[in-house]
Amino acid sequence: MFDTVLIANRGEIALRVLRACKALGLKTVAVHSEADATLRHVALADQAICIGPAPSSKSYLCKGEIILAAQLSGAGAIHPGYGFLSESADFAEMVENAGLSFIGPSSAAIRLMGDKVSAKRAMTASGVPCVPGSDGALPESSVEISAAAERVGYPLIVKAAGGGGGRGMRIVREPADLLQAVAMTREEAGRAFGNPTVYLERFLEAPRHIEIQILADKHGHAIWLGERDCSMQRRNQKIIEESPAPGIARTEIARIGELCARACLDVGYTGAGTFEFLYEGGAFYFIEMNTRVQVEHPVTELVTGVDIVAEQLRVAMGEPLSVRQSDIRFDGHAIECRLNAENPWTFAPSPGRVTEWVAPGGPGVRVESHLYAGYSIPPNYDSLIGKLLTHGATREQALARMRVALEETVVAGIDSTIALHRELMKEPGFCEGGIDIHHLERLIESGAFKGAQQV
Repeated sequence: MFDTVLIANRGEIALRVLRACKALGLKTVAVHSEADATLRHVALADQAICIGPAPSSKSYLCKGEIILAAQLSGAGAIHPGYGFLSESADFAEMVENAGLSFIGPSSAAIRLMGDKVSAKRAMTASGVPCVPGSDGALPESSVEISAAAERVGYPLIVKAAGGGGGRGMRIVREPADLLQAVAMTREEAGRAFGNPTVYLERFLEAPRHIEIQILADKHGHAIWLGERDCSMQRRNQKIIEESPAPGIARTEIARIGELCARACLDVGYTGAGTFEFLYEGGAFYFIEMNTRVQVEHPVTELVTGVDIVAEQLRVAMGEPLSVRQSDIRFDGHAIECRLNAENPWTFAPSPGRVTEWVAPGGPGVRVESHLYAGYSIPPNYDSLIGKLLTHGATREQALARMRVALEETVVAGIDSTIALHRELMKEPGFCEGGIDIHHLERLIESGAFKGAQQV
């Protein structure tokens, strides 16, 4: 048990965690870089501790400094949010060894599911369908690599076992390109993730990206909370998420959700997590598991009424989940637009001072943001500045509410992606539903937004 939580993150997710802690009567400690001293959660926390200068390598990624801050402040637990150290098995293990609670799965579970080779092996054993691929990590022998590729079939994709965020992968369409792609991916993986292990998967040409949200406690309970369609992407980065996924039978979602919940019990997973799948030709293919809370978790909260962050905290305190599978009811439709401090057409980052911030309101509207007028967005971190969500009885109502909400939203002083979202909310393919993960890039390449750029 603990009564104080250190929040090892920044921005909107740090504010979200702080609010959940306060609702449960828990005290909070905010650690922050020198650049983040004026963030809202820092002012609202019971204690605030500066852990270093702006670069994340000297602040939010400093494991020892964060654990020391927890010990000095009297915090009994650390919530890592998403990004930074949230999926670091080494950090979770350090927290455990310090006698603190890591609000997430065990370090062993993070290590198992964080390596895509071991994760696929575990999921296959649990009956979760996986993308056809090589049998484990690729060997060094070029002859054996070529033989493995022939078994998988072309086109294929070379993937880093420790990769994520769209990095550490290369598509190979011809055998002549295979060995160079393997060598380049190994080199990139070693530099970016400290793990040069790579493997092969069949490349699916036009899949959708569907994910299943799960929760599991330490008392043998695991539940699934429906799915999110995250197919609106650019360079493997999600732009829009929604639930339920248009055009997929609820019986199929239930089948895959039950498999995911059972897999959590098989591997001893606890806390919140997300199983990510590619969906093509009516079939689901597991690709990875995110062992943390997702950016898009509010989508699921809106359609289920379950507070995912609060459940994370309860599980970490040793309590059972507050809901069972039979309690879960799916209500209406929810959509999330990620708002980034970027040029809406070139996606160039746009740090700087926010001169005006007007958040929308109205029925079915939810805003998750740390912005305020006068806030200076630093250039050191991810460009996400907020998330705009709408909920409606139907997808059409959720879309209509999102169009209105986007028109009301004002972010001045910097560039933002609001203009892009306004265009996407009336784009015929998205409005129809069921787009694949290449849809947005095709739109950009075709010049579909040229008219909007000239306004």
